[in-house]
Amino acid sequence: MRILSLLLFFLLSPVARAESECVILLHGLGKSDSSMAELEAAIADAGFATVNVDYPSTDKPIEQLAGPAIAPALDQCDGRDRVNFVTHSMGGILVRQYLSHVAVDNLGRVVMLGPPNNGSEVVDRLGSFPGFHFIYGDAGLQLGTGSLSVPNKLGPADFDLGIIAGTRSINLILSQMIPDADDGKVSVESTKLDGMKDHLAMPVTHVFMMKNDKVIAQVIHYLRHGAFQHQAEDVADPGSA
Repeated sequence: MRILSLLLFFLLSPVARAESECVILLHGLGKSDSSMAELEAAIADAGFATVNVDYPSTDKPIEQLAGPAIAPALDQCDGRDRVNFVTHSMGGILVRQYLSHVAVDNLGRVVMLGPPNNGSEVVDRLGSFPGFHFIYGDAGLQLGTGSLSVPNKLGPADFDLGIIAGTRSINLILSQMIPDADDGKVSVESTKLDGMKDHLAMPVTHVFMMKNDKVIAQVIHYLRHGAFQHQAEDVADPGSA
């Protein structure tokens, strides 16, 4: 009886469940897979298989980036019971773009960090400036709130989605372009998406939030439990980036 109890405990524990799951990580615009390395390592330590995708975020429009980035990653997760996604910034828009056209039968949970789900006013203000397209490409221009906005055309989430927004900025000039609370690139309100299951605002910046220890802990908690620890929201290190 004791052996049976221990076996059931192991099988039902979060770590045991995690071992049958895969997590695909997608970085943001102008970044690389190295920006998600700390997050990837922590998720792997939590028992999940990981695929940290590197894709040429500034080379093509979002519609042409999503499939080539995500489909091979799904192949690497073949054989796992569930596939989850953890994204930063534009990586979340790639997931929305892909899932709007392709059904992932064993889709688990999605956690987005600082996603411009309703576009960013920064792109509205700076998109026409010389050099913006050269640096950020077609995809960068598609992250505004206007007629070119891809996020605003993708519709609500019909999957298990948790979103973490930042409320701290290290770029006061950009923050002046954004209404209300923001992370220096995206407003807290713009990160929200109809159909999301949970939303959490933390005192972290857009650029570094995926490296923040408390954000990483919240990501893993959502992957395991399908909810954030909201009681921890106000105790995040106020000096964190």
